[in-house]
Amino acid sequence: MPVDAREHLRKARLLLVTDPRPDLEERVEAAVRGGVDIVQLREKRASREEALPLARRLREVCVRHGALFTVNDDIELARLSGAHGVHLGQEDEPVARAREILGAGAVVGRSAGSLEEARRAVREGADYLGVGSVYPTPTKPDARVRGLGLIRELARADLGVPWFAIGGVTLETAEEVAAAGAPGFAVVRAVLDAGDPEAAARALRALLPG
Repeated sequence: MPVDAREHLRKARLLLVTDPRPDLEERVEAAVRGGVDIVQLREKRASREEALPLARRLREVCVRHGALFTVNDDIELARLSGAHGVHLGQEDEPVARAREILGAGAVVGRSAGSLEEARRAVREGADYLGVGSVYPTPTKPDARVRGLGLIRELARADLGVPWFAIGGVTLETAEEVAAAGAPGFAVVRAVLDAGDPEAAARALRALLPG
């Protein structure tokens, strides 16, 4: 793949999780122009066959702009679309299974809601973590809210992999999340709902190191 996924991940700070909307491709392209490093396709309502054309188009957008493209949960969709990797929840397939299907060079992320879950994911071989939910979020209304305390706890730990604070991270809350020690943000509405997704991505990226 044109993007060196592992090297790119090491420098990544801003991850965009998608939601279904008619102008998604245009908004994603604006977001990666603004500094989004990773785009994660999250498509819960469509079948794999329905989601595949969109996944392939988003991958092309990402490759064109030097960003990584990953798929939420569905390892087979990631394989079929040529994604750089997959993001797995706590209840999803093992990391080893994802590597078996996608190859050793794929990036595999895992969700974590505690330091214990984060350390277990790293031991399992996860390349990066999505940590939260930091705040309540309509994207996942049933997610347990962990607060800034979890961000501070992980910031003190030496996990050895990149991680992204997720859940209610917006332009209004991002500064305090960064101050708590988050090295990266994972966002949805903060960028996709913005009048100017490119400017929103730039503003979020400016709050992060590197």
